[in-house]
Amino acid sequence: MNTGPIDRARIGRWLGNLFWLALLVWAAPRCWPHVEAVIGRSASDARQPVFTVQTRDGRVLTADSLRGRVVLVNIWATWCPPCRAEMPALQQLADSHADEPFVLLGLSVDRGPASSVDRFLRERGISYPNAIITDDILRAFGGVRGYPTSFLLDKRGVLRHTVLGPVAPLTLRPAIARLLREDDAPTRAVAPPRSR
Repeated sequence: MNTGPIDRARIGRWLGNLFWLALLVWAAPRCWPHVEAVIGRSASDARQPVFTVQTRDGRVLTADSLRGRVVLVNIWATWCPPCRAEMPALQQLADSHADEPFVLLGLSVDRGPASSVDRFLRERGISYPNAIITDDILRAFGGVRGYPTSFLLDKRGVLRHTVLGPVAPLTLRPAIARLLREDDAPTRAVAPPRSR
C-alpha cells in the first residue's frame, strides 16, 4: 500500500497551517493597536505623558502648552526606512488639519549632528514641528518597541492610542477626527441618583 503522496500532502497542509498560525501570533499584537484606533477603543491606562522639547526652529513645546489640542507624537529616525516612507503621509495629515486644534509633533531619536536632521527635514519638505530627543522623553511615553511609533493624545493630554509602524497616518485618521469632535472640557463625574 502506497501512502507516500497522502502523507506528503498532509504534512504540507500541517506545515502551511503552522506557518499561518505563527504569522498570526506574530502579527496580532502589532496590528491590534491599529484596529483599536480605527474602531475607537482607547488605551486603558489613561497616562498623561509629561514632556518638554525644543523644536528645530527654536520653539519650546510642553505637554501643558499643547493642552486643548489633539496631538499626534511621531517617534522616528533618519536611518529608519519605514519612518522615511510615512513622512509624506504625516505631512499631508498635518496640512489637512492645519485649521483645527491639532498638532503633529515629530520626535527624532537620531544621535548624529542636528544639522543632519535639519537637512533631512528640509529635503523632504517636512514643515510640522520636529525635535531631537533623548531617552528621558521616550520614557515619558512609556518607551517604544520599534520605529516609527506614534502616540495620539487627546485635548487633555491623555494618551489614547499607541501604534507601531508606518501605517499610523492612515490608521489614526479616524481616531484624530473623533478626538477633534470631543468636548475639550474635563470629564465630569456623574452624580449618584437621589434617594426618594
